Amino acid sequence: MSTLTNKIPELLCPAGDLARLKAAVDYGADAVYLAGEEFGMRTAASNFGIVDLKEGVKYAHDNGVKVHLACNTIPHNEEIPRLPAFLEQVNDIGVDAVISADLGTIGLVKKYAPDCELHVSVQSGICNYETANAFYNLGAKRVVLARELSLAEIAEIRAKTPKELELEAFTHGAMCVSFSARCLLSSYMTGRDANRGDCAQPCRWSYSLMEEKRPGQLFDITETDKGTYILNANDLCMAEHLDKMRDAGIDSLKIEGRAKSHYYVAVTTNAYRGALDSLAKAESDWKCPEWVMEELNKISHRNYSQGFFFGTPENAQTYANAGYVRDYSVAAIVDGYEDGKIIATLKNKFLKGQEFDCLEPKNKPFIVKADVVYDEKDNEIESAPHPMMTVKIPYPHPVKKGSLLRMKAD
Repeated sequence: MSTLTNKIPELLCPAGDLARLKAAVDYGADAVYLAGEEFGMRTAASNFGIVDLKEGVKYAHDNGVKVHLACNTIPHNEEIPRLPAFLEQVNDIGVDAVISADLGTIGLVKKYAPDCELHVSVQSGICNYETANAFYNLGAKRVVLARELSLAEIAEIRAKTPKELELEAFTHGAMCVSFSARCLLSSYMTGRDANRGDCAQPCRWSYSLMEEKRPGQLFDITETDKGTYILNANDLCMAEHLDKMRDAGIDSLKIEGRAKSHYYVAVTTNAYRGALDSLAKAESDWKCPEWVMEELNKISHRNYSQGFFFGTPENAQTYANAGYVRDYSVAAIVDGYEDGKIIATLKNKFLKGQEFDCLEPKNKPFIVKADVVYDEKDNEIESAPHPMMTVKIPYPHPVKKGSLLRMKAD
């Protein structure tokens, strides 16, 4: 596959609420994506009311970061009358792009949010250049490609679509077992419609078999006594292959996770920012910095795979359990630095002598050891036991506000 461009792709990061938006911006996002209180595919996230949306857009724009708003559910009749007013507000606030999947919604976006770019959601299942061109002819500035595509297929789409049409693809995060996340399983089993943002994630549950004439008698699908997680897809991680994604012609790399934590957003944004900055400086063959993958292993995640990018997935699922790996927790968030001390707000208790792995915005992690700890009144303390208390830790160099002090799990 030949290099089409040396342009470094945009880093597009999730923002489930205002705090996570600020984390994404501070840690190096080029753009963030979020949703309002309706019409977005992640009702589990806090999402944005109009007041927070205004503040979030201002914070992002003040820092040179774009804001994309997901309006990508498949709305029913009763929701349609509320869409025009919502889109007018979004347009007036200055959102940079609206992400939609439904053809009717796309028409309303063009009419009521004319100052916003139109981006077509992954929910539309764009797998070929004819579909990409069709959406371009409907006014799309960008299409989010189906997750089921290989890099070779993406390169062909790039070659057979206008250069003005931007291509976006997921680079990291949870994978859906259904095609481009268009799943009916949650609605069928729980009444919660995944296509309206309310997925209960039954693909993560444990399953057994039951024979028709033996109701209540369960048969293990595997040889264990715990059933099997036959639908449990592993997480996507393409950090070590960003050069190949760039070479395929992808304009924007998207991190999944609007329902994930502030910590997840900070770590993934910082890691991919570091990887992309390294790629930008590479003059020949590029190798992902080791610390990037070390960071991505410090967040709660399932086993990593490369999805469909290199063809039929290998290591695509974990069958034995729900698959989460959790090795680190956040002990405190840095509020500032004064008189040779880090000042931080406690999130999880720790004892004097604790060694922290400090994640500072747009920086490689480094070690901070709490050989001495003070409370907010400068009394020396043996432990920090109360969440939200202020702690002070001597350290020889200033540490940026918003940095995370992390502890390795026992």
